[in-house]
Amino acid sequence: MKIRNQKDFVSGLMYIGLGSFFAILARGYQMGTAAKMGSGYFPFWLGVLLATIGAYVAFRSLAISQEDVKLAKVDIPSVLWVTGSTLVFAICLPILGLVTSLFLLVVISAMASHEFSWKGSIINAVFLIGFAYMAFVWGLKLQFPVWPTFI
Repeated sequence: MKIRNQKDFVSGLMYIGLGSFFAILARGYQMGTAAKMGSGYFPFWLGVLLATIGAYVAFRSLAISQEDVKLAKVDIPSVLWVTGSTLVFAICLPILGLVTSLFLLVVISAMASHEFSWKGSIINAVFLIGFAYMAFVWGLKLQFPVWPTFI
C-alpha cells in the first residue's frame, strides 16, 4: 500500500494517538452509564470518537482515488510563535487579567503568519476579548481576573 495523501495520513495518526491517549487516561475515572455519567464517561467516548475519525482519515489517505499530496516542511519559527504566545497567556492571565492576556496572545500568535498586519491583529484581539468576556465572565460566570491585579 502506498500513502497517497501524506497530510491526511499524518493527521489521522495524530488523531488516533491523541484519542487513544485520552480514552486510556479517562478509564482511570469513574465511567458510569449513559443515564448516569461518571467523570470519565464523556472524555472516554470523546477519545474513542477522535481515534475512530483518525483511523478513517488515515485509511482514506491510502485510497487509490486520493491525489498524491506530500507533507509540507514544518515552519519552526511559526510553531515557536504560537507556542510562545500560549505560554505568555498562561503566565500572564493571573497577573494581567483576561483582557491584557488575550490581547498579547492574539498579537504574538499573529506574528506566526506570513501575512501579519497590526490592524488585523488588533481587530481580531478586540473581537476575541469581547467574545471571551461575554462567554466566560457573563455567560458562564467564571471567576478569574478580567483586568490586571494592580489596577
